[in-house]
Amino acid sequence: MVTKAVVSVSVAASITITSSKLLINPAHRFLCLKRLSSFNSFSASSLAIKWKGIGSCSSNKSATAMEGFTTRTRASAQPLENTDELISSVETFIFDCDGVIWKGDKLIDGVPETLDMLRSKGKRLVFVTNNSTKSRKQYGKKFETLGLNVGEEEIFASSFAAAAYLKSIDFPKDKKVYVIGEDGILKELELAGFQYLGGPEDGGKKIELKPGFLMEHDEEVGAVVVGFDRYFNYYKVQYGTLCIRENPGCLFIATNRDAVTHLTDAQEWAGGGSMVGAICGSTQREPLVVGKPSTFMMDYLADKFGILKSQICMVGDRLDTDILFGQNGGCKTLLVLSGVTTLSMLQSPSNSIQPDFYTNKISDFLAPKAATV
Repeated sequence: MVTKAVVSVSVAASITITSSKLLINPAHRFLCLKRLSSFNSFSASSLAIKWKGIGSCSSNKSATAMEGFTTRTRASAQPLENTDELISSVETFIFDCDGVIWKGDKLIDGVPETLDMLRSKGKRLVFVTNNSTKSRKQYGKKFETLGLNVGEEEIFASSFAAAAYLKSIDFPKDKKVYVIGEDGILKELELAGFQYLGGPEDGGKKIELKPGFLMEHDEEVGAVVVGFDRYFNYYKVQYGTLCIRENPGCLFIATNRDAVTHLTDAQEWAGGGSMVGAICGSTQREPLVVGKPSTFMMDYLADKFGILKSQICMVGDRLDTDILFGQNGGCKTLLVLSGVTTLSMLQSPSNSIQPDFYTNKISDFLAPKAATV
Protein backbone atom coordinates (compact mmCIF):
# COMPACT_ATOMS: atom_id res chain seq x y z
CA MET A 1 0.00 0.00 0.00
CA VAL A 2 1.35 3.41 -0.91
CA THR A 3 0.69 6.15 1.57
CA LYS A 4 -0.52 9.51 0.38
CA ALA A 5 1.97 12.32 0.39
CA VAL A 6 1.52 16.05 0.64
CA VAL A 7 4.29 17.67 -1.34
CA SER A 8 5.08 21.24 -2.33
CA VAL A 9 7.68 21.69 -5.02
CA SER A 10 9.89 24.62 -6.04
CA VAL A 11 12.27 23.01 -8.47
CA ALA A 12 11.91 25.15 -11.55
CA ALA A 13 9.57 22.50 -12.87
CA SER A 14 6.11 21.77 -14.12
CA ILE A 15 4.89 18.30 -13.20
CA THR A 16 2.72 15.70 -14.85
CA ILE A 17 1.58 12.45 -13.25
CA THR A 18 1.35 9.54 -15.71
CA SER A 19 1.10 5.84 -14.75
CA SER A 20 2.50 6.52 -11.29
CA LYS A 21 5.59 8.20 -12.79
CA LEU A 22 6.69 11.70 -11.92
CA LEU A 23 7.77 13.59 -15.03
CA ILE A 24 9.45 16.93 -14.64
CA ASN A 25 9.32 19.64 -17.27
CA PRO A 26 11.35 22.66 -16.09
CA ALA A 27 9.26 25.70 -16.90
CA HIS A 28 8.47 27.49 -13.66
CA ARG A 29 10.65 28.52 -10.80
CA PHE A 30 8.19 27.62 -8.08
CA LEU A 31 5.33 25.15 -8.51
CA CYS A 32 3.07 24.27 -5.62
CA LEU A 33 1.94 20.67 -5.95
CA LYS A 34 -0.60 19.65 -3.36
CA ARG A 35 -1.57 15.98 -2.73
CA LEU A 36 0.19 13.39 -4.79
CA SER A 37 -0.70 9.76 -4.27
CA SER A 38 0.78 6.55 -5.59
CA PHE A 39 3.91 8.04 -7.11
CA ASN A 40 6.95 5.80 -7.16
CA SER A 41 9.79 7.33 -9.06
CA PHE A 42 11.13 9.86 -11.46
CA SER A 43 11.34 8.27 -14.90
CA ALA A 44 14.56 9.28 -16.64
CA SER A 45 13.52 7.30 -19.70
CA SER A 46 10.59 9.70 -20.09
CA LEU A 47 12.73 12.84 -20.01
CA ALA A 48 11.41 14.67 -23.05
CA ILE A 49 11.90 17.98 -21.25
CA LYS A 50 13.37 21.40 -21.85
CA TRP A 51 14.88 24.03 -19.58
CA LYS A 52 13.19 27.40 -19.74
CA GLY A 53 13.89 29.00 -16.38
CA ILE A 54 10.94 31.38 -16.26
CA GLY A 55 8.01 32.11 -14.03
CA SER A 56 7.39 32.06 -10.31
CA CYS A 57 4.86 31.21 -7.64
CA SER A 58 4.21 32.78 -4.28
CA SER A 59 5.17 29.76 -2.19
CA ASN A 60 8.81 29.30 -1.18
CA LYS A 61 8.32 25.82 0.25
CA SER A 62 9.40 22.78 -1.69
CA ALA A 63 10.11 19.07 -1.73
CA THR A 64 12.59 16.79 -3.43
CA ALA A 65 10.54 15.80 -6.44
CA MET A 66 13.09 13.48 -7.98
CA GLU A 67 13.60 11.40 -4.86
CA GLY A 68 10.17 9.81 -5.24
CA PHE A 69 10.16 8.21 -1.80
CA THR A 70 7.74 5.32 -1.48
CA THR A 71 6.46 3.95 1.81
CA ARG A 72 5.23 0.37 1.58
CA THR A 73 4.21 -2.26 4.06
CA ARG A 74 6.97 -4.88 3.77
CA ALA A 75 7.76 -8.13 5.51
CA SER A 76 10.86 -8.13 7.70
CA ALA A 77 14.13 -8.69 5.85
CA GLN A 78 15.29 -12.30 5.65
CA PRO A 79 18.89 -13.42 6.21
CA LEU A 80 20.49 -14.47 2.93
CA GLU A 81 20.67 -18.26 3.19
CA ASN A 82 20.62 -19.53 -0.40
CA THR A 83 23.07 -17.39 -2.37
CA ASP A 84 22.89 -19.56 -5.51
CA GLU A 85 19.16 -18.97 -5.76
CA LEU A 86 19.56 -15.18 -5.60
CA ILE A 87 22.47 -15.15 -8.06
CA SER A 88 20.60 -17.28 -10.60
CA SER A 89 17.55 -15.00 -10.42
CA VAL A 90 19.50 -11.83 -11.20
CA GLU A 91 21.08 -10.54 -14.41
CA THR A 92 22.69 -7.39 -13.03
CA PHE A 93 24.13 -6.56 -9.62
CA ILE A 94 24.38 -2.89 -8.69
CA PHE A 95 26.86 -2.30 -5.88
CA ASP A 96 27.27 0.72 -3.70
CA CYS A 97 30.96 1.41 -3.08
CA ASP A 98 31.62 2.99 0.34
CA GLY A 99 30.89 0.39 3.01
CA VAL A 100 30.32 -2.39 0.45
CA ILE A 101 33.46 -2.55 -1.72
CA TRP A 102 35.75 -0.46 0.46
CA LYS A 103 35.93 1.69 3.58
CA GLY A 104 37.97 4.82 3.02
CA ASP A 105 40.93 3.53 1.01
CA LYS A 106 40.82 -0.01 2.42
CA LEU A 107 39.29 -2.86 0.44
CA ILE A 108 36.77 -5.00 2.32
CA ASP A 109 37.84 -8.66 2.65
CA GLY A 110 36.76 -11.05 -0.09
CA VAL A 111 35.61 -8.42 -2.60
CA PRO A 112 37.95 -9.36 -5.52
CA GLU A 113 37.04 -13.04 -5.34
CA THR A 114 33.32 -12.24 -5.13
CA LEU A 115 33.35 -9.97 -8.18
CA ASP A 116 35.38 -12.50 -10.18
CA MET A 117 32.90 -15.25 -9.29
CA LEU A 118 29.89 -13.17 -10.35
CA ARG A 119 31.55 -12.24 -13.65
CA SER A 120 32.37 -15.91 -14.28
CA LYS A 121 28.63 -16.62 -14.02
CA GLY A 122 27.91 -14.00 -16.68
CA LYS A 123 26.52 -11.35 -14.36
CA ARG A 124 26.70 -7.67 -15.27
CA LEU A 125 28.26 -5.59 -12.48
CA VAL A 126 27.58 -1.89 -12.01
CA PHE A 127 29.00 0.34 -9.29
CA VAL A 128 26.92 3.30 -8.14
CA THR A 129 28.16 5.77 -5.55
CA ASN A 130 26.72 8.94 -4.06
CA ASN A 131 30.24 10.26 -3.51
CA SER A 132 30.66 13.18 -5.93
CA THR A 133 34.29 14.04 -5.14
CA LYS A 134 35.56 12.00 -8.08
CA SER A 135 34.60 11.61 -11.73
CA ARG A 136 34.03 8.21 -13.28
CA LYS A 137 37.57 8.25 -14.65
CA GLN A 138 38.98 9.08 -11.21
CA TYR A 139 36.94 6.28 -9.64
CA GLY A 140 38.33 3.93 -12.28
CA LYS A 141 41.81 4.75 -11.01
CA LYS A 142 40.73 4.07 -7.42
CA PHE A 143 39.39 0.64 -8.38
CA GLU A 144 42.67 -0.04 -10.19
CA THR A 145 44.72 1.06 -7.17
CA LEU A 146 42.75 -1.39 -5.02
CA GLY A 147 43.47 -4.18 -7.49
CA LEU A 148 39.99 -4.35 -9.02
CA ASN A 149 39.41 -4.57 -12.76
CA VAL A 150 36.43 -2.27 -13.27
CA GLY A 151 35.79 -0.31 -16.46
CA GLU A 152 34.75 3.33 -16.51
CA GLU A 153 31.50 2.37 -18.26
CA GLU A 154 30.58 0.26 -15.20
CA ILE A 155 30.91 3.20 -12.78
CA PHE A 156 28.16 5.72 -12.07
CA ALA A 157 28.91 8.43 -9.51
CA SER A 158 26.55 11.20 -8.43
CA SER A 159 28.97 13.69 -10.02
CA PHE A 160 28.17 12.10 -13.38
CA ALA A 161 24.45 12.01 -12.52
CA ALA A 162 24.43 15.79 -12.03
CA ALA A 163 25.89 16.38 -15.49
CA ALA A 164 23.65 13.70 -17.04
CA TYR A 165 20.56 15.33 -15.54
CA LEU A 166 21.49 18.74 -16.95
CA LYS A 167 21.98 17.16 -20.39
CA SER A 168 18.62 15.38 -20.12
CA ILE A 169 16.78 18.68 -19.65
CA ASP A 170 18.69 20.47 -22.42
CA PHE A 171 20.23 22.91 -19.95
CA PRO A 172 21.40 25.85 -22.11
CA LYS A 173 25.11 25.82 -22.95
CA ASP A 174 25.20 29.62 -22.57
CA LYS A 175 24.13 29.30 -18.92
CA LYS A 176 26.61 28.54 -16.13
CA VAL A 177 26.66 26.10 -13.22
CA TYR A 178 27.89 27.18 -9.81
CA VAL A 179 29.47 24.24 -7.99
CA ILE A 180 29.62 23.73 -4.25
CA GLY A 181 31.63 20.54 -4.35
CA GLU A 182 34.90 19.03 -5.45
CA ASP A 183 36.80 18.11 -8.58
CA GLY A 184 34.59 15.20 -9.64
CA ILE A 185 31.63 17.45 -10.41
CA LEU A 186 33.80 19.91 -12.34
CA LYS A 187 35.30 17.16 -14.52
CA GLU A 188 31.91 15.65 -15.36
CA LEU A 189 30.43 19.07 -16.19
CA GLU A 190 33.42 19.80 -18.43
CA LEU A 191 33.03 16.46 -20.25
CA ALA A 192 29.35 17.28 -20.79
CA GLY A 193 30.25 20.68 -22.26
CA PHE A 194 28.83 22.91 -19.53
CA GLN A 195 30.33 26.16 -18.25
CA TYR A 196 30.99 26.19 -14.52
CA LEU A 197 32.49 28.24 -11.72
CA GLY A 198 33.15 27.69 -8.05
CA GLY A 199 34.38 24.36 -6.75
CA PRO A 200 37.63 23.97 -4.78
CA GLU A 201 39.06 27.30 -5.94
CA ASP A 202 36.37 29.14 -3.95
CA GLY A 203 37.45 27.27 -0.83
CA GLY A 204 40.00 29.93 0.08
CA LYS A 205 37.77 32.94 -0.56
CA LYS A 206 36.56 35.01 2.36
CA ILE A 207 33.98 37.73 2.82
CA GLU A 208 35.03 40.90 4.60
CA LEU A 209 31.81 42.15 6.12
CA LYS A 210 31.69 45.92 6.50
CA PRO A 211 28.97 48.59 6.29
CA GLY A 212 27.44 48.83 2.83
CA PHE A 213 29.16 45.70 1.49
CA LEU A 214 27.23 44.04 -1.33
CA MET A 215 28.38 40.68 -2.66
CA GLU A 216 28.14 40.38 -6.43
CA HIS A 217 27.22 37.15 -8.21
CA ASP A 218 27.05 35.98 -11.82
CA GLU A 219 23.54 36.48 -13.17
CA GLU A 220 24.19 33.89 -15.91
CA VAL A 221 24.24 31.04 -13.38
CA GLY A 222 21.26 28.83 -14.20
CA ALA A 223 21.98 25.98 -11.78
CA VAL A 224 23.71 25.45 -8.45
CA VAL A 225 25.03 21.92 -7.89
CA VAL A 226 25.83 20.96 -4.30
CA GLY A 227 27.83 17.89 -3.33
CA PHE A 228 30.25 16.78 -0.64
CA ASP A 229 32.80 19.58 -0.14
CA ARG A 230 35.79 19.52 2.20
CA TYR A 231 36.41 23.16 1.29
CA PHE A 232 32.92 24.34 2.24
CA ASN A 233 32.81 27.90 3.59
CA TYR A 234 30.57 30.92 4.10
CA TYR A 235 31.56 32.42 0.74
CA LYS A 236 30.11 29.41 -1.06
CA VAL A 237 26.94 29.45 1.02
CA GLN A 238 26.31 33.11 0.22
CA TYR A 239 27.20 32.82 -3.47
CA GLY A 240 25.00 29.77 -3.99
CA THR A 241 22.18 31.40 -2.04
CA LEU A 242 22.29 34.55 -4.18
CA CYS A 243 22.18 32.53 -7.41
CA ILE A 244 19.23 30.40 -6.31
CA ARG A 245 17.22 33.23 -4.80
CA GLU A 246 17.94 36.01 -7.31
CA ASN A 247 18.57 34.38 -10.70
CA PRO A 248 15.20 33.62 -12.37
CA GLY A 249 14.63 29.90 -12.76
CA CYS A 250 17.95 28.89 -11.19
CA LEU A 251 17.94 25.16 -10.38
CA PHE A 252 19.09 23.80 -7.03
CA ILE A 253 20.58 20.33 -7.60
CA ALA A 254 22.04 18.05 -4.93
CA THR A 255 24.23 15.06 -5.73
CA ASN A 256 22.98 13.38 -2.55
CA ARG A 257 21.77 14.04 1.00
CA ASP A 258 23.85 11.43 2.82
CA ALA A 259 24.18 12.30 6.50
CA VAL A 260 27.55 10.58 6.91
CA THR A 261 30.33 9.18 4.71
CA HIS A 262 33.46 7.02 5.05
CA LEU A 263 36.49 9.24 4.54
CA THR A 264 38.54 6.78 6.59
CA ASP A 265 37.89 3.28 7.89
CA ALA A 266 38.21 4.51 11.49
CA GLN A 267 34.94 6.44 11.88
CA GLU A 268 32.02 8.07 10.10
CA TRP A 269 32.33 11.66 8.87
CA ALA A 270 29.72 14.32 8.10
CA GLY A 271 28.40 13.70 4.58
CA GLY A 272 27.18 15.77 1.65
CA GLY A 273 23.81 16.20 3.28
CA SER A 274 25.35 18.70 5.69
CA MET A 275 26.38 20.98 2.80
CA VAL A 276 23.00 20.58 1.09
CA GLY A 277 21.26 21.34 4.38
CA ALA A 278 23.03 24.67 4.70
CA ILE A 279 21.76 25.80 1.29
CA CYS A 280 18.26 24.52 2.07
CA GLY A 281 18.29 26.66 5.20
CA SER A 282 19.45 29.85 3.52
CA THR A 283 17.23 29.58 0.43
CA GLN A 284 14.18 27.91 1.97
CA ARG A 285 14.26 25.64 -1.07
CA GLU A 286 14.56 21.87 -1.41
CA PRO A 287 16.87 20.45 -4.09
CA LEU A 288 16.42 18.11 -6.99
CA VAL A 289 18.43 15.08 -5.82
CA VAL A 290 20.10 13.11 -8.63
CA GLY A 291 21.91 10.52 -6.48
CA LYS A 292 20.40 7.68 -4.45
CA PRO A 293 17.59 7.20 -3.46
CA SER A 294 16.34 9.19 -6.45
CA THR A 295 15.66 6.73 -9.27
CA PHE A 296 17.28 8.97 -11.89
CA MET A 297 20.42 6.80 -12.06
CA MET A 298 18.39 3.58 -11.96
CA ASP A 299 16.28 4.68 -14.91
CA TYR A 300 19.41 5.87 -16.72
CA LEU A 301 21.14 2.51 -16.20
CA ALA A 302 18.10 0.45 -17.20
CA ASP A 303 17.78 2.48 -20.39
CA LYS A 304 21.52 2.42 -21.19
CA PHE A 305 21.97 -1.33 -20.78
CA GLY A 306 18.43 -2.43 -21.68
CA ILE A 307 17.96 -4.12 -18.29
CA LEU A 308 14.65 -5.25 -16.84
CA LYS A 309 14.51 -3.81 -13.33
CA SER A 310 13.09 -7.07 -12.01
CA GLN A 311 16.40 -8.65 -13.06
CA ILE A 312 18.48 -6.23 -10.97
CA CYS A 313 19.66 -6.64 -7.38
CA MET A 314 20.79 -3.54 -5.52
CA VAL A 315 23.47 -4.29 -2.92
CA GLY A 316 24.23 -1.58 -0.36
CA ASP A 317 24.95 -0.76 3.26
CA ARG A 318 22.48 2.11 3.77
CA LEU A 319 18.76 1.68 4.26
CA ASP A 320 17.67 5.22 3.41
CA THR A 321 19.72 5.50 0.20
CA ASP A 322 20.83 2.14 -1.24
CA ILE A 323 17.87 -0.01 -0.23
CA LEU A 324 15.29 2.69 -0.88
CA PHE A 325 16.98 3.32 -4.26
CA GLY A 326 16.49 -0.33 -5.18
CA GLN A 327 12.94 -0.49 -3.87
CA ASN A 328 11.87 2.68 -5.65
CA GLY A 329 13.35 1.25 -8.83
CA GLY A 330 11.47 -2.04 -8.51
CA CYS A 331 14.60 -4.16 -7.92
CA LYS A 332 15.58 -6.91 -5.51
CA THR A 333 17.55 -5.55 -2.55
CA LEU A 334 20.35 -6.94 -0.40
CA LEU A 335 21.67 -5.10 2.66
CA VAL A 336 25.25 -5.81 3.75
CA LEU A 337 26.27 -5.09 7.34
CA SER A 338 29.85 -4.11 6.43
CA GLY A 339 29.14 -0.38 6.40
CA VAL A 340 26.76 2.10 8.02
CA THR A 341 23.81 -0.13 9.00
CA THR A 342 24.04 -2.58 11.88
CA LEU A 343 21.73 -5.53 12.53
CA SER A 344 20.17 -3.70 15.49
CA MET A 345 19.41 -0.70 13.26
CA LEU A 346 17.81 -2.95 10.66
CA GLN A 347 15.65 -4.74 13.23
CA SER A 348 14.73 -1.62 15.20
CA PRO A 349 10.95 -1.10 15.52
CA SER A 350 11.49 2.47 14.31
CA ASN A 351 12.97 1.32 10.99
CA SER A 352 10.39 1.02 8.21
CA ILE A 353 12.80 0.22 5.36
CA GLN A 354 13.19 -3.54 4.97
CA PRO A 355 15.38 -5.06 2.22
CA ASP A 356 14.55 -8.42 0.71
CA PHE A 357 17.68 -9.97 2.24
CA TYR A 358 20.61 -9.07 4.47
CA THR A 359 24.04 -10.58 5.09
CA ASN A 360 27.40 -9.67 6.63
CA LYS A 361 29.37 -8.74 3.51
CA ILE A 362 29.34 -9.43 -0.21
CA SER A 363 31.92 -12.22 0.11
CA ASP A 364 29.08 -14.28 1.62
CA PHE A 365 28.13 -14.84 -2.04
CA LEU A 366 31.08 -17.23 -2.23
CA ALA A 367 29.32 -19.77 0.00
CA PRO A 368 26.33 -21.74 -1.40
CA LYS A 369 24.67 -20.96 1.91
CA ALA A 370 25.57 -17.57 3.33
CA ALA A 371 27.07 -17.20 6.78
CA THR A 372 24.47 -16.82 9.49
CA VAL A 373 24.16 -13.20 10.64
